[in-house]
Amino acid sequence: MKHLKWYLFVLLLIVADQITKLLVYGYIKPYETFEITSFLSITHVHNYGAAFSFLANEDGWQQYFLVSVSAIASLALIIWMSKTSSTQLAKLCALSLILSGAVGNLIDRFALGFVIDFIDLHYQDLYWPVFNIADIVITLGVILLIMVDIKQNKKVKQ
Repeated sequence: MKHLKWYLFVLLLIVADQITKLLVYGYIKPYETFEITSFLSITHVHNYGAAFSFLANEDGWQQYFLVSVSAIASLALIIWMSKTSSTQLAKLCALSLILSGAVGNLIDRFALGFVIDFIDLHYQDLYWPVFNIADIVITLGVILLIMVDIKQNKKVKQ
């Protein structure tokens, strides 16, 4: 199978994401907070929407919509990865990161109807929206994919 090591990497990240969410779900009550440092807490939050709780206050249709979007995006990423050359390591890494995050949050949405978020960054009275491991790897993957694209565009122009 082409790119087997990348799919194993995806699986490893999905497992890490799901284990952290299961630990939070099993041991911390919703909206309970544990301060780790002055800027980092673990806060159990149920996100019924997308990023930054977008669509969270809708009447339930968003669950089906977000499951569908996540599933379609995941399939598109698998196809994109399969068409990517084995020599394009940075692009494969970026796509793997994005895919693992998308699937990690898809599992939550499908099984629970919401995504478990728990990483709570703050400084004094400034709070970033609570997020999870899947959100981190999606963000890193998107940043890496943009960097790869910028580098490729510079090569084309030269």
